[in-house]
Amino acid sequence: MGTSTDSAITDYLIRIVTREGNIRALACVTTHLVGDACRRHGTLPTASAALGRALTGGVLMGALLKTGQRIALTFEGNGPLHKIIVEADANGAVRGLVRNPAVNLLRDDGKLDVAGALGKAGFLTVSRDLGLKEPYTGTVMLHTSEIAEDLAWYLAESEQIPSAVGLGVYVEQDGSVAAAGGFLIQALPPGDDQLIDRLMERIGSMPPVTEMLRTGATPEGLLEYLFEDIPFDILEKRTAALVCSCSRERIERVLLSLGSDELSSLIHDQGKASVGCEFCGEHYNFTREELERLRDSLTAA
Repeated sequence: MGTSTDSAITDYLIRIVTREGNIRALACVTTHLVGDACRRHGTLPTASAALGRALTGGVLMGALLKTGQRIALTFEGNGPLHKIIVEADANGAVRGLVRNPAVNLLRDDGKLDVAGALGKAGFLTVSRDLGLKEPYTGTVMLHTSEIAEDLAWYLAESEQIPSAVGLGVYVEQDGSVAAAGGFLIQALPPGDDQLIDRLMERIGSMPPVTEMLRTGATPEGLLEYLFEDIPFDILEKRTAALVCSCSRERIERVLLSLGSDELSSLIHDQGKASVGCEFCGEHYNFTREELERLRDSLTAA
């Protein structure tokens, strides 16, 4: 799977910093990439909202990295969704999966119950591949299981960075994704308590992210609303897209890792193989002749 063409054109992220240099923020629209991911995984509405929030969070968290670095987010709870895994890089590429896509849990008010679907007990694990020998990994307990608050809790608890995160996904009655996006705001040292308090008041009084996106708000519009009369500069604008790193060559390496005996058994029992990527749903088919070629390459080596 390559880049999702629609999302590459219309989904994007911006990064800003206040003129005083004490607050940085990011905002993004991810409607098309979230919709593409949900179609590929066949998610029901609540699973779509949960996966969409996690993918959007991945785009925002990935944008905090340096070029060449990657991040993985794993939300694991005791609810019917079981687990959500998202991987993202510093360039706006993201992919993800939800372990049980067939979840459509509603709250008493009729809204999608993401927290109940993920489960109130569980963990968020964040793994950053910084190009070192081992990735940096931190784990916190799920805070509210609403995804956004869990990411903010992780940043505050594990990385000691006061942060606010807002994520939203609006799913239509027919199951399609009508809007998705979010923001991430972080205080930079030295902190300005009065400025932070003003921003928290604005966040508390702002309409839901999904409502703003459905009425045409852009990433710039989200941050202009939040920062209001606080001057800031836009440092960067980049596309965001659903991109999977799977390939036929990678699947061949997986098959080769089975060893000659296992490949021989596969050829004898099935005469072919079809391997699917759990992130994007792409299937790679191998004929008997192709499997024999792979096995013979092991024997020759």
